Amino acid sequence: MSAPTVTPWPPALAGTPTVSVLERAIERQRLAHSLLLHGENLSTLASVAHAIADRLLNDPRQPTQYFPPKQHPDFLALRPAGKSRQIGVEPMREIIGRIQVSPQVSLRKVLVVYEADRMNIPTANVFLKTLEEPTASTTILLLTTRPYSLLPTIRSRCLHFRFTDDGHEALVDADAAIRDLWKSTLADYAAWLGHASAGQADKRAIADQVMAVYGLITRFNAVLAAATDQIWKQQKEKLPEDLGDDEQAAIETGIANGVRTKLFAEIERTTRDFAMQRLAAEASSPETVRRAAVGAIAQLEHDTGLLRLNLNESAALENFLLSSLRIWARR
Repeated sequence: MSAPTVTPWPPALAGTPTVSVLERAIERQRLAHSLLLHGENLSTLASVAHAIADRLLNDPRQPTQYFPPKQHPDFLALRPAGKSRQIGVEPMREIIGRIQVSPQVSLRKVLVVYEADRMNIPTANVFLKTLEEPTASTTILLLTTRPYSLLPTIRSRCLHFRFTDDGHEALVDADAAIRDLWKSTLADYAAWLGHASAGQADKRAIADQVMAVYGLITRFNAVLAAATDQIWKQQKEKLPEDLGDDEQAAIETGIANGVRTKLFAEIERTTRDFAMQRLAAEASSPETVRRAAVGAIAQLEHDTGLLRLNLNESAALENFLLSSLRIWARR
């Protein structure tokens, strides 16, 4: 019988120094008890965690006992659940009880906590006790795009690994039609910035600029909805069959939030690129361009920060665009 294929590392990370460090630690059986895997893309972090779990749980010398990592009897997972997307105390206590039981097949267990920053304070305190008194036969992998939302006492007890998706477009998992719509939306946003920075005094021109704001918002929402729906359908096929409705709802919401974050990041990148082009073209007034760019990006960071307080993304984008219109016009 041929040896099973080991779960690969994400293509963008294969052969990188970080992955090499992980591979050596696994081979030498010196991997830390608790790892904090963080970066911008939760899907990438999950792929890394599954690759680690595969190498820890499956013995290459016993191919007949191979299990895909998420189907391995000694693989445990904890995710946010429900519309609030919280990791509650009771699910945490249950999973801690399970890791304290001896492994069934492998020599160890692996626990993956997806979106670990979604632990509330009581849950985090319960989990902290496990980190302080680790089970020798368990490796814990915490995944998060917001590492500093975790308690400092949790962060300090984990070995940190950061994984980036530099150069990857926001909608890499969406189809070409959705990507093309988003590219054209960003191009129109850049053109809109050009008109806004021209300092239009005509009332009709100003009205057109304001109306264009709502066109951009409509297209943003269309891209967000279509991309979320498509990526969710792709991810749903890969989920364990016994995953509850609350956990599935939390994953779908997490996908929407992840896509939304990437779209806003590309709006920020487009704003920076526009400013750089203006700086190259307007040697006579570089300071005014810099001031407008800094003001617009600060406004975007403020408005997207309010998303964590449940501000609607349409309202956040509307406020940013209308504020940008004033910022660039008065520069």
